Amino acid sequence: MVSERAKHISPFIVMEVLEKAAEMERRGIDVVHLEVGEPDFDVPDCISEAVKQAYSEGRTHYTHSLGDPELRAELVKRYEKGYGVTVSPDQILVTSGSSPAILLVLGALCDPGDEVILSDPGYACYPNFMRFLGIKAVKVPVYEEDGFQYRPEEICKRITDKTRAIIINSPMNPTGNLLSPEVMQQLAKYEIPVISDEIYHGLVYEGRAHSMLEFTKNTFVLNGFSKLFAMTGLRLGYVIAPKEYIRPLQKFQQNLFICASSSAQRAGIAALRFAGADVQQMRDTYNKRRKYLVTRLQQMGFDIKVVPTGAFYVFVNVKHLSTDSYRFAFDILEKAHVGVTPGIDFGENGEGFLRFSYANSIENIEEGMNRLSKYLRTLPSE
Repeated sequence: MVSERAKHISPFIVMEVLEKAAEMERRGIDVVHLEVGEPDFDVPDCISEAVKQAYSEGRTHYTHSLGDPELRAELVKRYEKGYGVTVSPDQILVTSGSSPAILLVLGALCDPGDEVILSDPGYACYPNFMRFLGIKAVKVPVYEEDGFQYRPEEICKRITDKTRAIIINSPMNPTGNLLSPEVMQQLAKYEIPVISDEIYHGLVYEGRAHSMLEFTKNTFVLNGFSKLFAMTGLRLGYVIAPKEYIRPLQKFQQNLFICASSSAQRAGIAALRFAGADVQQMRDTYNKRRKYLVTRLQQMGFDIKVVPTGAFYVFVNVKHLSTDSYRFAFDILEKAHVGVTPGIDFGENGEGFLRFSYANSIENIEEGMNRLSKYLRTLPSE
């Protein structure tokens, strides 16, 4: 008999779009992929060489459950240089991607029935992690006209004696917007732990992304190597936590995951030491794509009130065309052969939006926009 937990977990809709697109491609239909949030670059040479070297040296065994000490030392340097904050290697737990880090942190902070505040729209998997652990997701609407910033007064309304954490994600998936330092300062004043998902840090094209560690020590910073270093398949992430939580997190890690991949951790060391020029080249390429995609969407009549400046997404209001983003996204896929993600995947307040990813070549983005423009001309006028 299937558990109630399994029955009620919602699907990750972007994967359903991707799977439908793959089915079409097997039938010989060419699909332009603007739905998936995965870098289209191969890993930099220094990273692939580090993986090869790890295998040749026999670095294929368990590491310390907290992670390779050399990698944790490099992460300490990264945060000191990049954010001017001091963390100890003993505050860092290395994980098999940032998703296990989310699960471990929520497990360390919350018991069943506790509450965690998060934005709507927001990353689709957060509520499902909470549902899996019996945590209540308390959603705070964020709005396009605000650049999808939290309104602190709306958070205040939702804080109860069961509130255990507030989740932030900056740069944000699905919107590509950065949380302002003023809002982050306000969140620090609530004296509630902030879970700061910083997986898109480094992929910022205007302004600067701030780490929550700059504002408070009462934070759990989640990050990883998938997005910035194009290492999605290597599955390497980490959490920086207050010291008193490290032992509980470690015990969860030992039981659930044992440790992160030993060879992937060697790749992470190489990424932090040697991949700076490669990252800059990828960032510059993303920025060109961002500007092109935003311009083309605006030319088609889409009103982008706050242009995104981070990650690799544009969250587009399509309410003048459809208020059923799921149906609309699949109609675009079937008729225009362009994959996009329906906004409903990211929460009720994301309904009426589509997420476009520019983690694809400029040539493919151009083709996708040409197909979308042609498709829009077939729609009945209001």
